[in-house]
Amino acid sequence: MKKIPVAQPNFIGNEREYVLDCMDTTWVSSAGKYVQGFEKEFAAFCDTTYALSCCNGTVALHLPLLAMGIGAEDEVIIPALTYIATCNAVKYVNATPVFVDIDPDTWNIDPAKIEEKITERTKAIIVVHLYGNPADMDAVIKIARKHHLYVIEDAAEAHGALYKGKKVGSIGDVGTFSFFGNKVITTGEGGMVVTNNAMLAEKMRLYKGQGVDPQKRYWHTVVGYNYRMTNIEAAIGLAQLEKIDTHISLRKNVMESYARYLAPIKDYVAFQHVDLEDSAIYWMVSVIFRDNVKIERDEIIQKLEAKGIETRPLFYVINDMPPYRSDEVFEHAKKVSKRGINLPTYGAITEDEIRYVCDTLIDIVESVV
Repeated sequence: MKKIPVAQPNFIGNEREYVLDCMDTTWVSSAGKYVQGFEKEFAAFCDTTYALSCCNGTVALHLPLLAMGIGAEDEVIIPALTYIATCNAVKYVNATPVFVDIDPDTWNIDPAKIEEKITERTKAIIVVHLYGNPADMDAVIKIARKHHLYVIEDAAEAHGALYKGKKVGSIGDVGTFSFFGNKVITTGEGGMVVTNNAMLAEKMRLYKGQGVDPQKRYWHTVVGYNYRMTNIEAAIGLAQLEKIDTHISLRKNVMESYARYLAPIKDYVAFQHVDLEDSAIYWMVSVIFRDNVKIERDEIIQKLEAKGIETRPLFYVINDMPPYRSDEVFEHAKKVSKRGINLPTYGAITEDEIRYVCDTLIDIVESVV
């Protein structure tokens, strides 16, 4: 049986040529023209002044928290439903993550519930554009400015998504991205931080390069980190970025096909809501099963797996997991997490494969309703 993966990278440009150039010239580590080129072009793509490459999306979140001086005794607000890296980065600086429930339709942080969580210790809000769907940035920015808080956009899953015509990552004080192999564009591993703030950019560049003084070799002014991206990774990233409009377009086509083929069970499954003024990039096409589907989500995943279809559950609610466990209940995050799955989503998936996934899912749902 042919297996349909939940995700896979799509190499449709100059990736091989650029990587071989790195090898031929021996520029394979963190110095080289592709690192500089990738940063320059990614900043232009995001409509920001600065872009700093790094070794993965998690450290991309760590760097701005360091640069902002956030540490012990400080609090950072994050959505209750997100990938664990968002929360872990807060703990890396010894700050306390404070969780806020999500909007039940968009699955992003609910701005109406943020202010009740703000205290004198709050220093920042991390907004996650979950699965490539832009969060309500106007509302978040308004709250942040009122309380003098930093805003970090975790856009790890949202390369090129638009919020009211603006690229996500360019709206808050800092935006962060991941280039893991399942993302819209990839470097294998890798991340990027973008900002228009010169001071933050300078500090993040210092921290990511072992804290070495840019004017004095081997002289280190702070305790820094080795968070640099390699030239080979940047070569892949630059080639991917050159085709990003195609990568985004392919995923939108995938989403449209899923919406069309799953229409017969629209009363039983719901897609993530995207505001009409925005443009999501559909990192993963995800659905939640309504209450009238009398079967556990995990059983649906197992049934799809038996038919050669790989899926993923939506992220767990952060405070359900051992490192962050608490008794606080986030009603909407809990329900979306428990009832949702990611369907196979990648540029090279075929129309026939999408139809097969949908027909199989329809059969499973209709057998229990």
